[in-house]
Amino acid sequence: MLAANSREHVDCVSRVVRNADRLPQAPVPSLIFDSWRRSMEQHHLDPGSLQGPRILSEPLLKECRERAELFMRIAGEAVGQLHHRVRQADYCVMLTDAQGQTIDHRVDTAIRTDCRKAGLYLGTCWSEAEEGTCGVATVLTSKAAVTVHKRDHFRAAFIGLTCSAAPIFDPQGNLLGVMDASALKSPDDRRSQHLVRQLVAQSAEAIENAFFMHSARERWVLQAHSTPGFVDSQPDLLLAWDRDGRLHALNSKARQALRLRFGQVPAHIGEVFDLDALRAVTDQSAQQLHWLGQPGALHARVNAPRRTPARTALAPQVDARVEEHLRLAVRVKDRNLPVLVQGETGAGKEVFARQLHERSARRTGPFVAVNCAAIPENLIESELFGYVAGAFTGASSKGMPGLLVQADGGTLFLDEIGDMPLALQTRLLRVMAEGEVAPLGAAKTRAVDIQVICASHRDLAVLVGEGRFREDLYFRLGCARFCLPPLRERTDKLALINRLLEQEARNSGVSVGIGQAALELLLGYAWPGNVRQLRHVLAYACAVCEGGTVQVADLPVEVRGEQIEALVEESVSPERQRVLDALIRHRWKPLPTAQALGISRATLYRRVNQLGIDMPNKTT
Repeated sequence: MLAANSREHVDCVSRVVRNADRLPQAPVPSLIFDSWRRSMEQHHLDPGSLQGPRILSEPLLKECRERAELFMRIAGEAVGQLHHRVRQADYCVMLTDAQGQTIDHRVDTAIRTDCRKAGLYLGTCWSEAEEGTCGVATVLTSKAAVTVHKRDHFRAAFIGLTCSAAPIFDPQGNLLGVMDASALKSPDDRRSQHLVRQLVAQSAEAIENAFFMHSARERWVLQAHSTPGFVDSQPDLLLAWDRDGRLHALNSKARQALRLRFGQVPAHIGEVFDLDALRAVTDQSAQQLHWLGQPGALHARVNAPRRTPARTALAPQVDARVEEHLRLAVRVKDRNLPVLVQGETGAGKEVFARQLHERSARRTGPFVAVNCAAIPENLIESELFGYVAGAFTGASSKGMPGLLVQADGGTLFLDEIGDMPLALQTRLLRVMAEGEVAPLGAAKTRAVDIQVICASHRDLAVLVGEGRFREDLYFRLGCARFCLPPLRERTDKLALINRLLEQEARNSGVSVGIGQAALELLLGYAWPGNVRQLRHVLAYACAVCEGGTVQVADLPVEVRGEQIEALVEESVSPERQRVLDALIRHRWKPLPTAQALGISRATLYRRVNQLGIDMPNKTT
């Protein structure tokens, strides 16, 4: 039985929604009222429910955090700073992805248990379709900063909370996630949260700007503010364009300012500011810059693109086969056809799928990924298709929409499709053919508009022959099949190494280079674990290296080999190191090594013996 305060809340919500047309004014802000109405009439939620929010399983949470790794890393400092500013008032801070799933949070130990009971914890899901009116959900629907205070919440489970939240956008204007600060106890007056909401909005803006600067580091970037002293530290407007002047990225305030002044976002920077004036403020202290054909001025500074390190200049940035696969896959996907991505484990199939989504016509929709091999077989059906209340023992009392519904309007990525049970393959085929989803226990279906990308490291044709994969599903997927080359066959290994080193530098705050001998070993290694193994190897090497440069000795044994490990343990003279580096660079082949050193092969063999170098093969 509901407590008196919960019954009072249910009566209020029901009365307001039912009698909205007859009430002179709703007792809550219009944004909250609109969400109440959707929660009841569209999502069919129970305002009296005391059930906590859905919590992602460990495999799904891991996948969400891995997909959002760059976003989390850039946002981490701001999340910590916000918590430091509000922790004394017993607030916890959460960062969610664009689907409202909590991927990072900060909370003091003293209130951790109570916050977890209230749902303020890692892995909790806060979409309006599941939880009704709440801070994160209202930001997801309104795309604006908001405070949902106590009885503003739709469900009785959350009426003790106060939640202030703000959106975080990427440089193209797409939602990246939500920053939220919530407290279990607070004054009844909503105005008491005004300062907290301001702090949350400022933190969200700081993350957005940091993500912008990272994404636009190879573009021309304009930073601007109405006050000169804030141009570098807290710029209001950020714009980025390429060498041809085409605008590629804007932060939220810049997007709003351009639409207000020009009626739309211009395509070229020359439509916004005078090009000669822009050149005058490049890499100088902030100077006044006037809008083109518009009244008013800003204090601005233009940053030139960061130069790409010389070592990447001659290396292909993307393997030609991967780029061609992406080009063709976009054309297929935009015709609403399913795509199958195959390749060895660790070859980057999910990265390819995400790039495909971001280049496709559905780039503004959700990208929902699920690893069919990571979810227990008895849970995968409910995870994918969702369920209604009471569908099975242990089911949530308010049901769950499922990942297919969460992907509505966007892309569903099914990794390791070969591990999907046969019965679910049949249901998936029906969804792809009819565009309808039937949650477990539901009497009615729900229409969904999704595009499917599947991936597998297995040969699905073999699975079909073994009776473990449906032939009709295989033929439906197999028409648009793209096989990613393993890392050992890719032509962009050098570019990948450099990009991963840059990621490690951003992660640790320390820039690390790589010695020539170590680089040659990496380029010549077979990489059975593909890109995933390369990432882990570089992370290890950067962690253990000294002096800011990865050397052969810093590489794991499986990469450098026992022979190399024995060599680096010896005392190495400059001459010995020079000969050794040349041998490694030329894959231990004597003739090209001798030519590189400017000596004969016979002289090379003599020096090798003198220096105590044990050649693995002296016949090549």
